[in-house]
Amino acid sequence: MTYTRISDYQIVLGSQSPRRKELLQMLGITFTTIQREIPENYPQGMPAKEVAQYLSRIKAEAFDELANEKTIIITADTIVSIDTHILGKPSDATEAKKMLQMLSGRKHEVISGVTLRKGAHFQSWTVSTEVYFKMLDEAEIDYYIHNYKPFDKAGSYGIQEWIGLIGIEKINGSYFNVVGLPVKELYEALREMSEEKNA
Repeated sequence: MTYTRISDYQIVLGSQSPRRKELLQMLGITFTTIQREIPENYPQGMPAKEVAQYLSRIKAEAFDELANEKTIIITADTIVSIDTHILGKPSDATEAKKMLQMLSGRKHEVISGVTLRKGAHFQSWTVSTEVYFKMLDEAEIDYYIHNYKPFDKAGSYGIQEWIGLIGIEKINGSYFNVVGLPVKELYEALREMSEEKNA
């Protein structure tokens, strides 16, 4: 069966995100986790839809010593885009509050870029989801930041947490992409790469 071919490879998740690890585990895939500290810098003026994919590719390039034909490396990056602003991870509570105030009552896009690497072969793609927030009052924002400390999350929120339960009116697209990993597209890409003959 096709699925068993994925298990023929050593799968490496190049991320310490607990959400990405949980989603990959839910796919029933055995993997190891290795993180590289990569500055999340991108060219000035790069369109938002290209930033996440660019950063995921840069992360994959940091695994040269693991690159071989029996290992598939997964790297990802997620950003939040609203108007002309790209929102990454907040540095502190003040920045987190500014981000949530910006998202309040508005539609934004959550964009995840994913890269698979097998040997010298890279495959990258982007998945985008529209998210609509209700108007959040200051007390709700302060409560969420104080209790959930969303400093490791793009846009300062996790859809699976309290703020998502009370604040998100609807989404267009993949819910799991907003959590941090577009698992449907990832599974299909892993199947495709695992079927490819070694160069």
